[in-house]
Amino acid sequence: MLSLRIIFCIVVGFLPLIARASEAPSEWIDPDTGHRVVRLTQEPGTSSLYFHQNAYSPDGKKLIVTSPNGISTIDLATRAIEPIVKERVSVIVAGRKSGLVYYSKRVAQDTTQPDGTKKTVTENVIFATDLTTKVTREIAKLPRGGIASINADETLMLGSYVDGDAGIFSRDGAGRPAAGTSGAAETFQADYRANGPDGKPLTFAEAKEVRMNEQLERRLKRTMFTVNIATGEIKIVYASTDWLNHLQFSPTDPKLIMFCHEGPWHKIDRIWTIRTDGSALTKIHTRTMNMEIAGHEFFGADGKMIWYDLQTPRGEDFWVAGYELATGRRTWWHLQRDEWSVHFNVSPDGRLFAGDGGDHEMVAHAKDGKWIYLFTPQRIPDVAGIKNPESANLIDPGFFQSERLVNLSKHDYRLEPNVSFTPDMKWIVFRSNMTGVVHTYAVEIAKAN
Repeated sequence: MLSLRIIFCIVVGFLPLIARASEAPSEWIDPDTGHRVVRLTQEPGTSSLYFHQNAYSPDGKKLIVTSPNGISTIDLATRAIEPIVKERVSVIVAGRKSGLVYYSKRVAQDTTQPDGTKKTVTENVIFATDLTTKVTREIAKLPRGGIASINADETLMLGSYVDGDAGIFSRDGAGRPAAGTSGAAETFQADYRANGPDGKPLTFAEAKEVRMNEQLERRLKRTMFTVNIATGEIKIVYASTDWLNHLQFSPTDPKLIMFCHEGPWHKIDRIWTIRTDGSALTKIHTRTMNMEIAGHEFFGADGKMIWYDLQTPRGEDFWVAGYELATGRRTWWHLQRDEWSVHFNVSPDGRLFAGDGGDHEMVAHAKDGKWIYLFTPQRIPDVAGIKNPESANLIDPGFFQSERLVNLSKHDYRLEPNVSFTPDMKWIVFRSNMTGVVHTYAVEIAKAN
């Protein structure tokens, strides 16, 4: 018989092999789609950014990801990973022109009160680190709230704060969990557990609706503000007892802001734009039927279009809708129930779209929706070339021709995959817990040979 010492050595020797066997493969051809998938990250818990955050360096060569221990870049050509910030922080965006990554962290400082007592005050401090030199500078200290976006010429930061405790909806101003709460490095994003009227637990999606409605009905005062990066000057843009969320600067117009009124989508008018001086408050979509919903809005890369998820009504008929900022003209692309996605995105040239799918509990109740999708828009032409005289003022309709890229049947959608196109438009990046831990992946748009 083998001695206990020999058995122990054998078991210990096999542990690394067992650990490696449980890891996600580094590269494979999806047998259901024929597309090549690569795992870009090595450390479990490393995640790509939220779908409308700019995550790419100005030259398009590097992708920014977050990990349990900080921020790293991934060289998209070599897949080399380089740590940039070696502590847990909350990423805002990559600057579109400077090569800086902007992020926030909570910093505790001891202060002396007028009565001589000591008090520890926690400030939200904004930093920027150069992706090449790793030189870091402090941008601003915020007395309250968080920063969600940096404008196109990197002169202003955009954020919000709330009067009162936001509870599980403590956010950084963009709808993402703030650093130190619940983050992308974890397997799931948030815990919205709630019971229905019958006392039984609701599904994750329904519990989220209940919790969001509770928060909306609190009618806490919320304030949107900008911070001048050069001077630190804070200016109020807009205040409301409506829930302000998903704050985004235009990628090209440094004075244009998009934001949403958060809450159950069928109850609110969600999508709005406003100028940085507080002028030109504009509602982007007006409901025309009960239970019509619109949301998860994002800018096109050239800043000319706003795109969003539209359902007429909720859970029944599905569109990706577009609003042209210069003219107000509208384009609606139709898609099928299984093709509905938690988030959509558009390629840098505006010709292709991507979606991250959804599970059966979500709004579309898809029977087979757990895929990464590529969508090619197809316009519906005028019959025999005969135009309606009012066609320029009507919605321009079409539909998506879809292609499945990655099978996500093992993905738990309590973590949103959040697709984005790489700047060269050859890959779609997403995050997934398909192996039980979070990693960042990319799927090649062209089929493998």
